[in-house]
Amino acid sequence: MIKGLKICGVSDPETLSYILNHKHKPTMIGFITNYEKSRRFIKYEKLKNLINVDKKQIDFTSVLVDPNDEILEKIKNLNFDYYQLYDVSPERTKEIKFKFKKKIITALTISSKDDVIKYKDYSKISDIILFDSKGYDKSESFDHGLLDNVPSELNKMIAGDIQINDIPNFKNKDFIIDLSGAVEDQNGKKDINKIDKLLNLFAKI
Repeated sequence: MIKGLKICGVSDPETLSYILNHKHKPTMIGFITNYEKSRRFIKYEKLKNLINVDKKQIDFTSVLVDPNDEILEKIKNLNFDYYQLYDVSPERTKEIKFKFKKKIITALTISSKDDVIKYKDYSKISDIILFDSKGYDKSESFDHGLLDNVPSELNKMIAGDIQINDIPNFKNKDFIIDLSGAVEDQNGKKDINKIDKLLNLFAKI
């Protein structure tokens, strides 16, 4: 059974308000906090204002690539529940978790079984392990069969070019599903109609 749904890369108040007020809400919303190469990146002042809202029991996630203490200090009092960390060692992950008192999603980018087994280095530190594709912002895919031997008791999330119509394929899997590009238009902007379709479909599973 699917454990939850995350919509990532929200960057404008209209989209955020739509999601927060939808009758079927996702489990999480992700915000690109320090990866400036992403078209979904949000500058600090805009981010601070954007997420200063009633979260309606949805967990807000700060998506961070190899963050330094400067950015972590800057965002530490913002309305985030999770830090989603890319390219961060287990030691640094532990340091961030205890220093900034946030729940942690460790993001592993996957192309082989060797990438998958890295979860063992983080499983006692992180609250969720995200198995994502290579490429960060490019919505690439990977062979989800590589995850077949990951223990069911591990709290895990999956991303990487997952489309709305793929969601039913995961109904017997114990993942949180993470989507971004699947709910965007051709210009890379979040599409309200696609978000509505996703949330209504997810509610039926």
